[in-house]
Amino acid sequence: MDFQGRTSIVTGASQGIGKAIALELSREGVEVILVDIQKEKLEEVADKIRENKGKAAVFAADVSRMDEAMEVAEAVVKSNEKIDHLVNNAGITRDNLLMRMKEEEWDSVLNVNLKGVFNFSKAVIRNMINSRYGRIVNISSIVGLMGNVGQCNYSASKAGVIGFTKSLAREVASRGITVNAVAPGYIASPMTENLPESVQQKFRDWIPVKRFGTPEEITHAVKFLLSDEAAYITGQVINVNGGMLM
Repeated sequence: MDFQGRTSIVTGASQGIGKAIALELSREGVEVILVDIQKEKLEEVADKIRENKGKAAVFAADVSRMDEAMEVAEAVVKSNEKIDHLVNNAGITRDNLLMRMKEEEWDSVLNVNLKGVFNFSKAVIRNMINSRYGRIVNISSIVGLMGNVGQCNYSASKAGVIGFTKSLAREVASRGITVNAVAPGYIASPMTENLPESVQQKFRDWIPVKRFGTPEEITHAVKFLLSDEAAYITGQVINVNGGMLM
């Protein structure tokens, strides 16, 4: 896979899966545009990329705001002329049972997880169409396919990402642009590490491979979908979940 000279926007790049994707792409020679609301953490990721002779730019932006998404895209086009890749990874949770869920908990999750995908995709799509080339990868979730107790908002947002992915893929396929989704299962993170061991074991028992995935394992799927080797794959959902959903 040859990524030299490519430019990628990665949202939610300050930690977890987004950080892993950004670091891996930079190792492949991609100039990575890091987007998140946590600027200090973004700067740490950018410093790590630059220490390894990579290229990175930092944009502190709220993905739920269209004006900020447009500002990022316009700045990238001004400095780089083109945007080759977009990875819509930014996401939040506000878990609660529906009968207790506040409207703010619903709105905040949908605004970041789903509207954020719309905002950044719309912000970059014209440039990709003009270039007749582009790769968009949206990070969905296993719960967007199977649901989860206490996550009506999160599950709805991630199911929406899948519907958005398939629809946009049909719209832009003839322009040399592919749009796909990756749906992670349970991934090792600070959140899972802070769970009691008994709870972690219960989750592992549900997974056929008997372990949590790693951010790097999600990265491998994303990198392939961004590559020219995946040019004939579009509108698909790649499940990376250890067999939890087959």
